Amino acid sequence: MAGITIARWLTVSPAPSLSLLRQLLSPCALPFHHSFETQIPKPVSSFSASTISSFRSRPFSTTTTTTTPETPISSTPTPAPPKRNTLVNFSLSDSEDSDSESETKSSTKLVDKSKLPPPYDPFNKKPVIEEPEDPTNLQEVFQKIRSDGLINNAVKMFDGLSKDGLTHEALELFSQIKDKNQMPDVVAHTAVIEAYANAGQPKEAHKVYLRMLSSGVLPNAYTYSVLIKSLAESGEGKFVKEVKKYVLEMVEKRGMKPNAATCLGSFEGLVKAGMEEEGKELLEILKSKGAVPEESKMREVLKNKRGLVYRTIMQVFYGK
Repeated sequence: MAGITIARWLTVSPAPSLSLLRQLLSPCALPFHHSFETQIPKPVSSFSASTISSFRSRPFSTTTTTTTPETPISSTPTPAPPKRNTLVNFSLSDSEDSDSESETKSSTKLVDKSKLPPPYDPFNKKPVIEEPEDPTNLQEVFQKIRSDGLINNAVKMFDGLSKDGLTHEALELFSQIKDKNQMPDVVAHTAVIEAYANAGQPKEAHKVYLRMLSSGVLPNAYTYSVLIKSLAESGEGKFVKEVKKYVLEMVEKRGMKPNAATCLGSFEGLVKAGMEEEGKELLEILKSKGAVPEESKMREVLKNKRGLVYRTIMQVFYGK
């Protein structure tokens, strides 16, 4: 019943208020639970060095042959006594320690597969499986999320999907939170990405995105908009280059349509980084894929823009 009511509400009201969403979601005081748990390394206690109590050496035993006047010395050589295979312990540790040491040596001969390099692509010469790095200050970010909760982040995501016309995705998100009493993993991951983006750390936001993919969590349109905006506004060429990649990934691989703000931010970021031609190429690809935003929404985000950015976007997208 709640899903039908929300569906009607979204159809009638294209821009739902955030306060009403918070009232609907506020009874769900959900515990912080998702699959993006980070193992924080604990300090390793130092091992105490074993002390050597005493130096024990075993003297070599020697046998001497004595001759007496009563015993004549034979001219024929007497055969030497057979050699005895005796083991002399030169070790400073006990026998138990030597046994354990031999066991350790035998165990080290086993191959640790986790330390082997990943397989290589013969064409790209790059690792096929590349483990992303963990972002820094992740513990502080998660602590803030645990204290503040994820309801506000879920409301912002719900509102963003609704405004972009993604009613089905918005209703699915609402159903998981309200009806199934579950907080989707994409909400938690996107919250961390947005926290780094707001702090001006695009590198760390990008790491969280890679970690999210390696955990099997797929991004939605709101996740892409947050990530692309962070990379485009960084002003660093190596991050701005990733903007085109993720916009095309969003359209071609996920079948999503970027909103007007994402298109504008992507092109503006490329232009500011001196990659105007790549920005125009991106706009042309979006037009060929049918991923052009509505003209009214594009004009709304361009209302304070003039010059090259305004002319290029309007000309490429709408022929004006």
